[in-house]
Amino acid sequence: MKFYIASSLKNIENVRQVAESLIARGFQHTYDWTTQSNIDSITKLRNIGQEELAGVLDADVVIVMFPVGKGSHVELGIALGAGKKIYLYSSTNELNEIGSTCTFYHVDSVEQRIGSLGDLINSVCLEYRHH
Repeated sequence: MKFYIASSLKNIENVRQVAESLIARGFQHTYDWTTQSNIDSITKLRNIGQEELAGVLDADVVIVMFPVGKGSHVELGIALGAGKKIYLYSSTNELNEIGSTCTFYHVDSVEQRIGSLGDLINSVCLEYRHH
């Protein structure tokens, strides 16, 4: 099973922890944007954007982890449009707070996971163990 994780640079350690846990269980990471640094030109941004787009499209499942970055909603939209399985993760119930939620957090192809990182990892593994 191939996965992509969308999130914020502020969340880089949690993203790496989830990715490493899934890789250790035999899953394939389609693109690891956390390895990018010194992004000082539009050309570099464009190249990373192309890699991220390809990573989302190549994934079987897209995990969107809060806090999200400015590109995360674009990645969510690409995943929705491509019919991908999507896990939307937060450690709090912010996904369901009416003043800050998004309509797309509640469509059928999006599964919310609220709790610990371990809960998220276990639910992804349990879902895809049968595939």
